[in-house]
Amino acid sequence: MVGIILRSVSASASDDPPDLASPLRIAVYPGSFDPITNGHVEIVERALHLFDRVIVAIGRHASKPGYFPIEERMELISASLMHLTHAPHQRPGRVVVAQFEGLVIRYAAAQGARAILRGLRGHGDVEPEFQMALANRDMVPTIETVFLVPRPAQQYVSSSLIREIAHHGGEFERYVPAAVAEAMHRRRARPV
Repeated sequence: MVGIILRSVSASASDDPPDLASPLRIAVYPGSFDPITNGHVEIVERALHLFDRVIVAIGRHASKPGYFPIEERMELISASLMHLTHAPHQRPGRVVVAQFEGLVIRYAAAQGARAILRGLRGHGDVEPEFQMALANRDMVPTIETVFLVPRPAQQYVSSSLIREIAHHGGEFERYVPAAVAEAMHRRRARPV
């Protein structure tokens, strides 16, 4: 997978601030991405206009196995973002797909990030995201939280909505990248 780096990293226990002298402006985009949606892809595309590197970081939760295993999610994210690494103006390594455990703010600090990237779909997202941003800022004041709003056609779409539509045999394909739609069809075709 040329241009996209896959890796698994545990968050460091260190709360040290990022090296602001670093030439790279790095953002961590955390989430479950189970599965990645067209809205997630849009956020990464737009973030690349603001940051030199975007780390799409899948949070590992032992109590939540997920619809897709983390390794498969990493592959699906890489396939879904491949167009970003093959564009003539893109440098390799601008998009990194990783997984982490622990506090996202510690993970972001360990990666030298200047920002945590979050997508806001609607007013219901604002309060919990605002609360999390304030807590993260309290823990590591040098890392900002940057909110991006997807275009209106993507604002109501979530990974859980897509899984629910697919579970009931609905047409979910327009909400996800082609690689994800194929993987979901394969998963639904497996015997239980």
